[in-house]
Amino acid sequence: MNVALSPARSGEAVERLPDARARRIYDGWLRNVSEFDQLEVIADVTDGVLWCYMTPRDRPSVTPGLARQSRELQRSLKQLFEELGPSDLRPFRYLVWGSRVPGVFNLGGDLRLFGQLVRNQDRHALRDYAINCIDVVFANAMSLDLPVITISLVEGDALGGGFEAAISSDLVVAERDARFGLPEVLFNLFPGMGAYSLIARRVSPVQAERMMLSGRIYSAEELYELGLVDVLVDPGEGRHTINDFVARNASRHAAQCAVYRAGRRVNPLPYKELYDIALMWVDTVLALSESDLKKMERLAAAQDRRRAVRTNTRP
Repeated sequence: MNVALSPARSGEAVERLPDARARRIYDGWLRNVSEFDQLEVIADVTDGVLWCYMTPRDRPSVTPGLARQSRELQRSLKQLFEELGPSDLRPFRYLVWGSRVPGVFNLGGDLRLFGQLVRNQDRHALRDYAINCIDVVFANAMSLDLPVITISLVEGDALGGGFEAAISSDLVVAERDARFGLPEVLFNLFPGMGAYSLIARRVSPVQAERMMLSGRIYSAEELYELGLVDVLVDPGEGRHTINDFVARNASRHAAQCAVYRAGRRVNPLPYKELYDIALMWVDTVLALSESDLKKMERLAAAQDRRRAVRTNTRP
């Protein structure tokens, strides 16, 4: 049973919980998250999957509003688990990130905003943007410190910050026609919200530098061979594949969570590492020349054109 988080239908999901107190807590949580306007949240209580689809209001990039609502959702889910208490009352074991923009997972940083802030030399706003982004990436990479497996469902292009967000999950499921890349070097910038840290840990520092400095676009199949994509699927099969994965692994969820926790223990990702690199990004973006900004704004115009269709019609 997949239940969209609207007050009219939330009762269907709430009734799946066996405890009256848990139902009250969960009902309040449903109503709160249904107010997001840049995330579509769908609760599958039967299978324990929380589907979170990005629905950016402007261009399909990491806008301040999208970053803020993503972090609010993460915090609210953590609070929900704390309030519910016993594990048998917790409704979700998987958190899936996807997009409702056809052909696009996320195109990365809000380039038009960057241009405005650089011309105004607004370090404070750029720093706030960067910190909000790494907070989302870090929480996702840590599985919110919950017994939850995070999954990225990439059904289109994941560029720049969108790439970083995608590979921050425990499991990356990508359609064969999805494309990935870090184009920031094309306008004299670098991806500062986790790319180096995440790629270095999944593959190697050498590969991280190659990808960041080349600016080239990679196919999902190339990233599968590198180990940055975990599951490769045919177009339109992503959600079915995740549902099948959840069903097949229902009896070993705890073991899978433990394996991912062990990986984080063996190869930890300190928050301060992300924080320090984010501040390097702020310094770098503030130093962009007018020529760099014009290149960046041409790419922003291309992002705008990708936003022609606002709603993904896939089931």
